[in-house]
Amino acid sequence: MTAPRLLLIQPDPADPPGPLGEWLVRAGANLDVRIPPEESLPDTLDDHDGVVCLGGGMNAEDDARHPWLAGLRSLLSSAAARDVPTLCVCLGAQLLAVATGGSVAPGHDGPEVGPSLVAKKDAAWMDPLCADLPLMQDVFQFHSDEIAQLPSRAVLLASSPRYPNQAYRIGRRVYGLQFHIETTPEVVRSWAANSRTKADAVRDSAFDDGTLARVHADIAETWEPFVGRFVDLAAGRLAPAEVRASSLPIVDG
Repeated sequence: MTAPRLLLIQPDPADPPGPLGEWLVRAGANLDVRIPPEESLPDTLDDHDGVVCLGGGMNAEDDARHPWLAGLRSLLSSAAARDVPTLCVCLGAQLLAVATGGSVAPGHDGPEVGPSLVAKKDAAWMDPLCADLPLMQDVFQFHSDEIAQLPSRAVLLASSPRYPNQAYRIGRRVYGLQFHIETTPEVVRSWAANSRTKADAVRDSAFDDGTLARVHADIAETWEPFVGRFVDLAAGRLAPAEVRASSLPIVDG
């Protein structure tokens, strides 16, 4: 059985791969982990079967403080253009959106933080990674910016009342998730301690031990199989999505 080699990009030391990395390995992937700017990104994806890009505390276009973001967006643009299997989480999903013609802006309704649910859109029921997800999926939110506009050829896969662009696909194999599935209770508590603006946006019970343990158990139950399907997609064991010809993003449902 082929073990796909995945480039895993960690833009922020404070957001490690966590369970997501474990799920990828358990599903049979080999990981090439890069933490820029200390570790450079490859010029091409010729030596990789797929890409995973994690989150971070910076903004998607914060090039003045993080000039290496331009190269990361270029790499994600190349992945989307070549339809390389790609999975981008939170900041990663924002970087992917900007790199492919969408836009990111400060959240119009303030920070979205804490345990949450997102709902499948109609297109998700026909998507190879999302079809087997439940109608409502447990996730963890921790973002101040939003994906204000999806790229023109994006398919919306999941939404929520406050911020509709929660999960999307570009082409047949490229995915963005605005929310987190890679966190642990310890990571979340460290974020809350270092970002009081976001942490103060939710009730204190969102960060208590019982709540964090419960939500991360629910996230694992839902999202580990999803990650396994992504590895199968990268390995060529799972057929990619079928794309209908359209000049507009598919957002209804």
